[in-house]
Amino acid sequence: MRSLLKEIEGRERAKRNLLTFASAIEIPGAPVRPDDEACEEFRSVEAAFGKHQLLWLNCLQRVQDGEIKRLMGLMPPGSAKSTYTSIVFPVHVMGRFAKTQVIVANYGSDLPRRWGRKARAITRQKVFQRVFDTQLSSESAAADEWALSNGSEYMGAGLLTGITGNRADGVIWDDLIKGREQADSDLIRQKTWDAYFDDLLTRKKPHAFEIGITTRWHEDDIAGRILPEGYGGESGFIDCRDGNRWYVVCIPAEAERADDVLGRKVGERIWPEWFGEKHFAPFKRNARTWAALYQQRPAPEEGDYFKSQWLRPVEKLPAKHTLRIYGGSDYAVTADGGDYTVHAVAGLDADGRLYLLDLWRKRAASDEWVEAFCDLVAEWKPIGWAEEQGQIKSGVGPFLERRMRDRKIYVARERFAARGDKAVRAQSMRGRMALEGLYVPAAAPWLADFRSELASFPAGRHDDQVDAIGLIGQLLDRMFVPSRPKPTEKPPRDRWNSARSDEVNWKVV
Repeated sequence: MRSLLKEIEGRERAKRNLLTFASAIEIPGAPVRPDDEACEEFRSVEAAFGKHQLLWLNCLQRVQDGEIKRLMGLMPPGSAKSTYTSIVFPVHVMGRFAKTQVIVANYGSDLPRRWGRKARAITRQKVFQRVFDTQLSSESAAADEWALSNGSEYMGAGLLTGITGNRADGVIWDDLIKGREQADSDLIRQKTWDAYFDDLLTRKKPHAFEIGITTRWHEDDIAGRILPEGYGGESGFIDCRDGNRWYVVCIPAEAERADDVLGRKVGERIWPEWFGEKHFAPFKRNARTWAALYQQRPAPEEGDYFKSQWLRPVEKLPAKHTLRIYGGSDYAVTADGGDYTVHAVAGLDADGRLYLLDLWRKRAASDEWVEAFCDLVAEWKPIGWAEEQGQIKSGVGPFLERRMRDRKIYVARERFAARGDKAVRAQSMRGRMALEGLYVPAAAPWLADFRSELASFPAGRHDDQVDAIGLIGQLLDRMFVPSRPKPTEKPPRDRWNSARSDEVNWKVV
């Protein structure tokens, strides 16, 4: 009797709770016969739930419970977002609530068919049938369109191939952009939006839920058109441009915000049990790929203020002794103010080519960035260092100077008055980059963030890296003033001198 009661309680928990259900079933993974697209047998997913998956399953639970009506997830490739959103969740909600109709949409029809086949495989498991007292309808035939005996229906559809048929109690859209070529096409992005708005949304019943999960490809993708202007990666309830209130979960591959939704420290990886330390390294080499697909903050390939072709990646930097080296810093006086401190080091070669040699960027307390400053000066031995006058007067100046003396770190620090317009502050470096380019190490770990900030400047959320190199530009302007002739004072009139009395003498200074 006790074991029976325990089993009944377990069934009820699995029926009400998505995480309990996901823990009880065998989650379909790779097909047993990969070459057979119609294969109905799958290997079970053995990986334990990652922290991000537990968070996401909780959000999906809140959709089922009516707490969230519109849910959006922004996550990198390989995070198993489709497994739980487009396969496990539909099966659970269809079993829990009889006569529930769910549409799962993708850019094409192949993936919805594959997801539908996996979802249908779950309904054949005995645990599913015991929990919900329902099973696959005998009238079901297609992998992308089937039903349960309790009247619930599953429909998988390719967005651009047309969505027709019954209305839905819930719609799920999962990666509506196929790849880079489609993402960069204005025509396809507009066609995708039209299909989303006219075909998919019109299938929703008045009180239907909507779930969107995607890896960001472009600022103008579906998520970008929904999210508000100036969206900076925050999570939670957000009022969006489509006039609706969405619950957004943004999980970049590496944490960037102090209020990271997973509670990670800046730089910590998603799912470290699965993604090893070197997993993301190859993707960081492509700045646009890393910023968009992995960090969920796509920036335009071509910026309005800085042009992409002005950045010139090189495999190897020149030897230090061949360069005149300079530095610049944009200081954040408080560690928890949301701003970054940036130290940038640049080198000028004999032909006037400018190299960005090193860059340090972190939300850090003053003692930490002071030590980082001293480390960079010790390593690169710059001729001069630029900083903003107002920032260094905020009580940090004496501490910085004391640490420099303690560590015997010496560099001439040049201070520049703060200017209100950030575009004006960057004009010196912008002009130099437009004429000569800025050479950057192709494998630098900071290159992706740097390129992204340049592309979104001056409208982007952060401009600290631009400010730092802008100060270097001002320093170079000050140190390399071109020689020009200047008039001396007029000589006293001498009527015995044959030269004209108002003649001006010139000299080169």
